[in-house]
Amino acid sequence: MNALDRRMPCSSPCRHPSPATHRTARAVQRIGRLLCWSLAAGMTTAAADLLLEPQTPWWGAVWPLPWYLTGLSLPAWAILRIREKATQHPPDEEHLPDNWDQAA
Repeated sequence: MNALDRRMPCSSPCRHPSPATHRTARAVQRIGRLLCWSLAAGMTTAAADLLLEPQTPWWGAVWPLPWYLTGLSLPAWAILRIREKATQHPPDEEHLPDNWDQAA
């Protein structure tokens, strides 16, 4: 609602995203979280490897795993993000709010 208690033009029912768009947005969000957490885990394990120098036999195989996950999730996130952006359409001229017509 605006100051005059009217509905803005962008609240029309034709502007609601489709279920496919919603699924894509959720997938982008989940892959983005996976990317961030795997990057954080990769930095943490790299710092632990550098500072603590663990000598256990399994450490050499475990500490690069978050980096592999980061390498796999980055292209997946990028592809899904491009797909999400492609499904979004710019607003039509008739659906723009009135205050967008004024210059700044």
